[in-house]
Amino acid sequence: MSLQETFRYEQISSKSYEHPADRAATAALHSVPLMDKVLKRLSDIGHERRLRQVLIGNAVQVSDQQVPELWARYTRLASVLDIAPVPELFVTQTPLANALTIGAKRPMVIVYSSLVRDYSSPEVEAVLAHELGHVLSEHYYYQTALQFLAMVLRVPGGAATTIVGIPLRAVYMVLLEWARAAELSSDRASALAVGDPLATCGMLMRTAGGAIEGMSLEAFLAQAARYADEEDIIARWSRAWVEASLSHPFAVKRTRELMGWVSSGDYDRIRGGAYIRRGQEPPASAEMESAIAHYRERFVKVLETAATGVDRVLRRVEDWLRPQNDARGGGSSASPESDEPGEDEL
Repeated sequence: MSLQETFRYEQISSKSYEHPADRAATAALHSVPLMDKVLKRLSDIGHERRLRQVLIGNAVQVSDQQVPELWARYTRLASVLDIAPVPELFVTQTPLANALTIGAKRPMVIVYSSLVRDYSSPEVEAVLAHELGHVLSEHYYYQTALQFLAMVLRVPGGAATTIVGIPLRAVYMVLLEWARAAELSSDRASALAVGDPLATCGMLMRTAGGAIEGMSLEAFLAQAARYADEEDIIARWSRAWVEASLSHPFAVKRTRELMGWVSSGDYDRIRGGAYIRRGQEPPASAEMESAIAHYRERFVKVLETAATGVDRVLRRVEDWLRPQNDARGGGSSASPESDEPGEDEL
């Protein structure tokens, strides 16, 4: 279905389509002692401002006068999801993931230019809609903290090699698990906005295999079904171990999750207008509370593995992030005020 044939989901709440793992993991982050305070500090110490400056100097901001056809599709998708104001959009050749949404206070979407060039029109729209799903769910707050931690931990001889690197890495691993759950929600938003789940699946196929001729979406969907039916316990454990270090689930797994949701009937129900409006979100069910407790226990375990006591871990991170420590030269050489992100560290 073309964008011209779609409609607006007026005042749609992200709770209408969010994956249960995303909702539970996000709520669990709020419930871990001091976690929100630390993440707020990660997002408020100037990283967003500096990152925006890097983008302005190292990317092209899309508008009605700059790549206008892409801007028109982007703003149309924002209208479908009833998102206003429309977040800024940039294209860059910097070696990033295919696309990214960041900004603690002002979300902005960054798209890798080769994606725009090589993907089909429906696949590009699926990517843009996916990123707008992050905006609607307000994932960008945590995504910014995740990107900042990734930048700090990559600095040679910086925080990753000092004692403070241990709790920082623990917080990073917690955010990685949250991020993988968040991606599943945005895949659903993508399917809803473009009006075609197969377009989103095609985008995921390109993400996995690249934009080459001869790819078959039908074969990829069959591959997704086989992936879920893997009976080799060692193989399943191995891929889970690899995925734990990634910010996105495997593309094949995302495809399986998305099509399972479509098959459940929820996609058609929302397309038909039966969805939750903003401000009318229901309280968490008993089942959701149980899922939140599950994630909280997992997150706490990761943090406690890094040091004795969750509060102690997070206070050590917060101490390292204090502006006065930066001013005195305290903490590590990877202080956010002394290390600007390089071209490959967005």
